[in-house]
Parts: sequence; C-alpha cells; structure tokens
Amino acid sequence: MPHLDEMGEFPVTTVRDPDRPGRLLLTERETLLPMLRRTPEHHFDRPTSCPDWTVREVLAHCGAALVRIVENRLPAFTPEHNAADVLERRHWPIGRVLDELEQGMVEAGPMIAAAGGALDVIGLGEWVHAGDVREALGEPGAYESVGMDDALALLATVSRERSTPRVHASTPIGGMVFGNVVEGRAPARLEADPGTVIRMYCGRPVDPARYRLTGATDRELVIYG
Repeated sequence: MPHLDEMGEFPVTTVRDPDRPGRLLLTERETLLPMLRRTPEHHFDRPTSCPDWTVREVLAHCGAALVRIVENRLPAFTPEHNAADVLERRHWPIGRVLDELEQGMVEAGPMIAAAGGALDVIGLGEWVHAGDVREALGEPGAYESVGMDDALALLATVSRERSTPRVHASTPIGGMVFGNVVEGRAPARLEADPGTVIRMYCGRPVDPARYRLTGATDRELVIYG
C-alpha cells in the first residue's frame, strides 16, 4: 500500500493494471466457490445487504453479468437487465448457478482486460458481491477477503470515474487517495479499516464507530446506487 510522500500526502496512482479485475475473479473462484459448494442449499435463501436479493439471487446476477461479458452481450448491467437475468435463473438448480458463476470467473478476465478499463468496475463489483454473500452466510471479514489490495486499487480508479470528491484515506495497512479534486474544497479525510472503506464506497451498512470522516458526507462517497 502507498505511504506518505515528502509533502505529507498519499500519491495518486493512475496507471491501470489490466489484469487486476481478472485476478480478483480468479481469487474468488479459489476461495468463494469451494465454500459455496459446501453450503447447505437452504442457506442460499438468506437475505443480503442488496435490497430484495437473496444469496442465490446475488450469485445468479454475478454469474449472468460475467457471462454477458464472455459472450459479448453488451451493453448491459442496467437494473432492468439485472432483474431479467436473475428472473431467468429463478428455477435453476443451485449447482447450475454456481457452475455459471465459475465459468464467468475463469473466462471473463481477459475480456475485461481488453476493454481498456470500461469493464474494470465489474471486476470490483463481483468482489464486493462476494462480500455480500460472505456476510449473509455469517463468514468473518466479509469485505476483507483475499484480493483486498487489488480491490482498493480498483476502488481508487472507480471513485474518480464516478466523480466522488477527493478523499485521503488512512488505514492500518497504508493510505490511499480516492475521488477527484473539487475546486475550492480541501480533500476530505477518512480514517477506517479497509473493510469499512469498501463498505462506505459501495453503499453497504457501516458501523459509525468504525470510521472517522471529515470534509465530506457518507453519501458523497458511494459509487454504486
């Protein structure tokens, strides 16, 4: 993770690593999928932090989104597309849902890499949804799984693309810069653990005791929603 430079600020990294989203997908294939295949089927009906979606429906959405990329069925990912994809898979056996998700995790990375950054946000979104699933299933460290460094680096880029204000974030593992400079406005300051940073920027429930934010509001940071 970056450290303070000689001016007392964290450097802003703008160089894209095209393989980063694919690494996140393969990481989840190796960590999330084996856990899901051991999970009792009735647990897939648990609610998640995504409004109105169960674990099963989040996984169906994730697999469908990746297969859309693999099959070049774009543009997509509107709320209407997402809802239709989930509905289409409503009666699939859970094994088929997981098989499609695994296929997407294996095959979508090169397509995302070749898209020049336009689809990088999907790789981040898949990793965040894996956190949604872990949390719903009671797994510890739901949003702090393997791949955190890549996820935070992608978040830094996406936060600029989504026009959030400049934030200098300090965490126990280092510091990062998110968002864009706003004329006439000093950068906001955020002190939080990495999982809380992910939760805040992705609009997931956050314990107020786990962070300190000055110079911006929570709502200004959200990139999804």
